[in-house]
Amino acid sequence: MRQIVKTVINDKKLNVMEEIFVPIGFFLALFAILYVYWSNRTKERLALIEKGIDAGIFKSTPSKYALLKWGIFLMGAAVGVIAGYILSLVINEVVAYFAMIFLFGGVGLITAYLIIKKLSQKE
Repeated sequence: MRQIVKTVINDKKLNVMEEIFVPIGFFLALFAILYVYWSNRTKERLALIEKGIDAGIFKSTPSKYALLKWGIFLMGAAVGVIAGYILSLVINEVVAYFAMIFLFGGVGLITAYLIIKKLSQKE
């Protein structure tokens, strides 16, 4: 009986530790990735300026169809969530959601490509 009580207490401690350390670890990893990205970007730009090269090569002109592409992609992802819910009633829930989100997100990107191609030909 004591062993069972100790196991239950240890499992509860483990669950509490998971609930605390997993989000902290996630945000620390996210911060580390962003810090390395921004510090390396700054070092690259400073090195270019030292050599006398214009650092403006990092600036890109925004696509005028970027919002259209993102809008169609997100609409496809939303349809994927709905289809995933419907499919989750039949098969494993996690697999259904991921499969349908990726499928309809991809269909949305292909649709956006075809629409942008047609709009670019009109110009």
